[in-house]
Amino acid sequence: MQAVDRLIARRLTSDVALINQIAGYIVHAGGKRMRPKLLLMFANALGDPREQRHELAAVVEFIHTATLLHDDVVDESALRRGKQTANAMFGNAASVLVGDFLYSRAFQMMVSVDRMRVLEVLAEATNVIAEGEVLQLMNVHDPDTTVEQYLRVIRFKTAKLFEASARLGAMLSDAGRHEEEACASYGRAMGTAFQLIDDVLDYEGDAELLGKNIGDDLREGKPTLPLLLAMKMGSAEQAAALRAAVLHGETEHLQDIVQIVRNSGALDATREAARKETQWAAECLSCLPDNEWTKALLKFAIRSVGRSS
Repeated sequence: MQAVDRLIARRLTSDVALINQIAGYIVHAGGKRMRPKLLLMFANALGDPREQRHELAAVVEFIHTATLLHDDVVDESALRRGKQTANAMFGNAASVLVGDFLYSRAFQMMVSVDRMRVLEVLAEATNVIAEGEVLQLMNVHDPDTTVEQYLRVIRFKTAKLFEASARLGAMLSDAGRHEEEACASYGRAMGTAFQLIDDVLDYEGDAELLGKNIGDDLREGKPTLPLLLAMKMGSAEQAAALRAAVLHGETEHLQDIVQIVRNSGALDATREAARKETQWAAECLSCLPDNEWTKALLKFAIRSVGRSS
């Protein structure tokens, strides 16, 4: 990861000062770097020693960072990872344009790897992520969103880049098709679980640890799984209050709404859904070599469900 971070710093360089300032601000804002870590772990688990893995790890981080810049503009977010968002600091226009710069820089780097399948995987991933963003926008303030619609959004919007990262690690190692698909399935399951836990933490997390305000999804009118389940598991009166909260982006009675969700059992049910995803992810590792990297991937799956930030 130190090699990846050095590469990220080099590839961020632009002759345009504002691009350096904004891109550097968000890339170095303390993210977990989960997607590049997945790519590196799978490449190492399957025995790939090539430097290309660092280039592609940086690519997936740039793609992820571009989506964050655009997300925060769409969501009108003011806080991420405990710091002001780039759009709050520099304005929406600059954030969108620097997000575009990161996307295009990522594609420049992909081309340098000179492998058509790498381009295919990442081009598809960025397209699917964009579809997921639009699907989520269509669901905003819609309390009749189904669980299936919600899951489709997170598999597109979040899980797809996890899946692509894991697949690229296998591809760089020239793994067989069966191993590659197992790696991709692990990534897809882990990305889904990661988002499910994020949605839980929006109602029970520590704002200081999370680096964002509790209830942000509710303020934005996003019908996440805890809300959808709470509407089914609570009383008719509680369901009506939750529907109204989704419709209007509840702020006045936020604490009451959060308490309804917490008391309904929906958070435990969402954690269980995440646990099932990570269980499947762990099963996907069975066809990989038994080494320290595969063991690390197993631990990663187990720990992800219990995280608090």
